[in-house]
Amino acid sequence: MNLKNIGLAVIAAQLVAFAAWAHHSHGAYAMTDYTEFDGVVTEVYWINPHAWVYVDVENNQGEIESWALEAAGATTLIRAGLAEDTVQPGDAIHVRCHPLRDGSNGCLLGYVTTEDGETVLWD
Repeated sequence: MNLKNIGLAVIAAQLVAFAAWAHHSHGAYAMTDYTEFDGVVTEVYWINPHAWVYVDVENNQGEIESWALEAAGATTLIRAGLAEDTVQPGDAIHVRCHPLRDGSNGCLLGYVTTEDGETVLWD
């Protein structure tokens, strides 16, 4: 293998590594802030690379808003001991998470407290 091919291989490997690192950035979230709220689960997507939980939350005006909660991937959650039925549509939950920087209805999941009082880390 000549020097040119080695150089191209190194550059390609660095680009792939950078892309993987960038994908896992949580730059959209205010990682030093937390928000907490109660809501009712409407949908759960137990998928990779990130699981999603959708929750209906009552705002300060008494209106229902849909929140999108991003979690770790299904594989990571399973390794952490969570089961697919940990939360299901219709479950009332309490959430502590990192809000989106733009103020929209979404967050990076941290802790979920289920109806039976069990608190589970989802990241």
